[in-house]
Parts: sequence; structure tokens; C-alpha cells
Amino acid sequence: MEEFNQALPVSALHQEARVAFYKKTYTYLAFAVLLFVVVEYLFLQSEFIVNIGLQMTQGWTWLLVLGGFMLITNYAERTALRSKDKTVHNVMLFLYVVAEAFIFVPLIFIAMRFSEATQTDVLTQAGVMTLALFAGLSAVVFITNKDFSFLKSILTIGGFLAIGLVVAGTLFGGFTLGLWFSVGMVVLASGSILYQTSNMIHRYEEEQYVAASLGLFASLMLLFWYIISIFLNE
Repeated sequence: MEEFNQALPVSALHQEARVAFYKKTYTYLAFAVLLFVVVEYLFLQSEFIVNIGLQMTQGWTWLLVLGGFMLITNYAERTALRSKDKTVHNVMLFLYVVAEAFIFVPLIFIAMRFSEATQTDVLTQAGVMTLALFAGLSAVVFITNKDFSFLKSILTIGGFLAIGLVVAGTLFGGFTLGLWFSVGMVVLASGSILYQTSNMIHRYEEEQYVAASLGLFASLMLLFWYIISIFLNE
């Protein structure tokens, strides 16, 4: 009977167990965000890392980086979901946060320069908007208790379409993605937050709170990236 209970999704657990799971998940998510901020700050103090980050944004290099990062995201989420080992979950989350911080180096650097030039705090504004949208979308899932697993195919198609547009932008120098691409990616990231939050409730098991936080963190960072991009394109 005990083994059977361990296989139940969070939605099938009694209320106290569900609340405890949610607390652990969002605590790990908060720690992941804090770790991201610390690692990002440290990376930005290194001129060597900043230069590497800026060089990565040129042409095919950036396309390869984004493609590789999407594969890493998928691998990390699947490994964390399938494994029962909490050590594996923690290692995957830590490595993923560090990888995200490195990917963000050029964007954060450009946003900081933009803020200095325009006297506007782009990062704070983008951060507040990201957290507000994340909280609102999460509330929708909790209030409705709806299973958003049907979004998986839509998100997959949207992801491949986004990759196709990035490839087109790389192949044709005069073809820029611009503001509307960022808006579309914000919509895609919002759908991903609905999907990941729904997974946390209806798919994950009681001891997989670290894996659940990894999925939420990935969607949160995707949203943050393109909200910053919108501010920079205004």
C-alpha cells in the first residue's frame, strides 16, 4: 500500500501533503532564482566571461548555443522527472541554473548598458512584470485546477516555429525578428508556465518537488528573457 501511495500524483494526495509539496517546490524555485542572481552577478564581474557571452551572440554561434540549451533543458527536465534520486534532482537544478546564468550574460550586459543610456531600470521593471505575470498564471491553474497537459503539442509546435524563425534570421542578414517575435515568445512562455504548473499538480509525485521547481524555473527564465527583450525593443 505504501508503494502505491508513493506513485500517486500530487493532486491525489490529502491536503496537508499537497500544501507541503507546494511549499517545498516554490521554496526551491526561490532558491534557484536567488542562485541565478548571485551567479549572474559573479559572471558579470568577469570581463573574460562577458566577452565570451557577447561573442556567442554572433551568427551561427548563437543559434548553436540556443539549440544546445534547448536540448539541455529537455534532458534536465526529463532526468529530474524520471529519477527518484533527490541528489540527481538537486545536481540537475544547480547545473541548470548556472547554465541559465551563463546564457543570460550578453542580454543582462546589454540591458545594463541600455539602462545607463536611457536612465531607466530595465531589469527591475522586467523582473517585476515577469513575477507578476508568473504569479497570475500560476493562480489560474490553482484556482481552476485545470489540467493544461493539452498545451504540450502547442508548445512543441511553437518551439519549432521559433527555432525556424531564428534560423531564417541567421540565414538572411536583413531579416530581424524584432518586437513581435518577443511578444510571441512571451505568449509561448506563458503557456509553458501554465503547462509546468499543471504538471506540478497532476503529474509529479510527492517526492519530486525539486524536479517540479526545475520545470517552473525554466519557464520563468524564458518569460524573463523575452520581457527584457521587449523593453529593449521599445
